Amino acid sequence: MRASLQLLVQDAGRPGHAALGVSASGAADRTALRDANRAVGNETAAAVLESVGGLTLRFHGDGVAAVTGAIGAITLTDAEGLTRSIPHGVPFATVDGDELTLGHPSPGLRYVVGVRGGIDAASALGSRASDTLAGLGPEPLVAGDLVAIGDAARYAVDPVATPRELPASGDLVELDITLGPRDDWFTASALVALTTQEWLVTPRSDRVGIRLQGDVPLERATQGELPSEGAVTGAIQVPPDGQPVLFLPDHPLTGGYPIIGALTDRCLDLAAQLPPGARIRFRTPRNEEGLS
Repeated sequence: MRASLQLLVQDAGRPGHAALGVSASGAADRTALRDANRAVGNETAAAVLESVGGLTLRFHGDGVAAVTGAIGAITLTDAEGLTRSIPHGVPFATVDGDELTLGHPSPGLRYVVGVRGGIDAASALGSRASDTLAGLGPEPLVAGDLVAIGDAARYAVDPVATPRELPASGDLVELDITLGPRDDWFTASALVALTTQEWLVTPRSDRVGIRLQGDVPLERATQGELPSEGAVTGAIQVPPDGQPVLFLPDHPLTGGYPIIGALTDRCLDLAAQLPPGARIRFRTPRNEEGLS
């Protein structure tokens, strides 16, 4: 195995444990998770590999796999050195000794690799998801690790790939948000800046959150400390420097900085595929109506 910038085991996560201080975590791109498992005939929530950047995997034994999420060159090299291209999102057979290589993705950021039977890794609170903030679930994978295959195959493989439009570095992406609960902590000009200027996705981003950079920082109208309160995936938290952080699945459950808004659910998977250098414009229902 040649590991990527980050290679994790992920599934549908562990919702319902907030009272224990545990976030749901799980696959950052839920659509890619579902598509990969459907392609290889697994249960929808079966564990997969989530990779930031390219990698190489070697298969031991025969099986079926599929690659979804980010787009890049996908090749399969057999034990005799013969290489063939693999279509994105389409299941393919593997035999002992095959090596799957994923090139640097563009567009998108996170590949998802599904294998028939699912990834069999240690479970914590009913999930195999790796929570990078809490240190819960399987450890990040490194070169030389051996990953077992489970028994989550329930259906026939599905060769139908669902095309998606994903962002590349430099692209402008519009994301729908709902304001609140602390939008009243910000000036009127800050609310205008939030939804009219472009926000750059910086390299200081991970599964905890995407750090954004804008020309005009978001200015508070209310100063002072905010008691810690709950946060959800997609929340837009604003630290004292006025540059927002967009929370992803491994975010903290509470925070003391005000949350000015949150992504709508249908935009979460797209946000997970934003590479550094992509640009965001947030859109509210008022934006859509042409109001300021």
